[in-house]
Amino acid sequence: MVSVLRKPAWLKVSDARSAEYLAVDRLLRQQQLSTVCSSALCPNRGGCWRDGTAAFMILGNLCTRNCAFCAVPSGKPAPVDHEEPARLVAAIAQLALRHVVITSVDRDDLADGGTGHFVACVQAIRAASLPHTPSIELLTPDFRGKEGALATLLACRPEVFNHNMETVARLYPQVRPAARYAYSLQVLAQAAASGLRCKSGIMLGLGESDDEVATLLQDLRSAGVTLLTIGQYLQPTRAQHPVVRYLPPEAFQTWRSHALSLGFQAVESHPLARSSFHARQLLTDAHP
Repeated sequence: MVSVLRKPAWLKVSDARSAEYLAVDRLLRQQQLSTVCSSALCPNRGGCWRDGTAAFMILGNLCTRNCAFCAVPSGKPAPVDHEEPARLVAAIAQLALRHVVITSVDRDDLADGGTGHFVACVQAIRAASLPHTPSIELLTPDFRGKEGALATLLACRPEVFNHNMETVARLYPQVRPAARYAYSLQVLAQAAASGLRCKSGIMLGLGESDDEVATLLQDLRSAGVTLLTIGQYLQPTRAQHPVVRYLPPEAFQTWRSHALSLGFQAVESHPLARSSFHARQLLTDAHP
């Protein structure tokens, strides 16, 4: 039987449901929209929703993959909802968002991996008569095996292209069995080569060594990534990969300093950092 580590005090967050939180929750339900905040059991959703922000998860809430770290359920997804882009725009307008993060489940069942729907969402946002057209950040799957899919997505020119590496190369077979470390790096490198600002996120505490983390950060810089998030892995339920260790807050500051020394332009690194947390601020902090 695997022992469960006690969560340290710095990882305990308030689950208070403010009026703003409840308003966002109600809006998302009305528009029949999913968020990675809820589906992935993000510890920051209370704070983000109190601030009136959310990371939208398109293409349903059932994933065709079953990563060991993720709480998003796997299964056979529903058909693509072509009304979703319009509902997404309505939610963005009501929340008055200045920066929009759009992610999705893996849709290996679709010929294009879902890239056409990503593009439809971007086009709908840019075509809408919003008081402020928000900057758009796409947090995407790897679209592995879908010829031409990534090129189609890059052509819509989001302000930020984000693809999470999640963990070090050695742990991919355990943590991301349907993904490949080298392929994910290739996705980021292709996006960077197209001239887009690239971002990635990693988790610590899955059993990686410091040397492996250092190699991962160097690989990300070599691929052209300039924005980075580093957070503590938290086991969503007992069905997911266990936490091997909890790193103290000062360790994340050390990794932040190291990442900046490698040339990353902006780094969000603390135990509760997640890929879409403070996304607009991270973009603002980056050099032009």
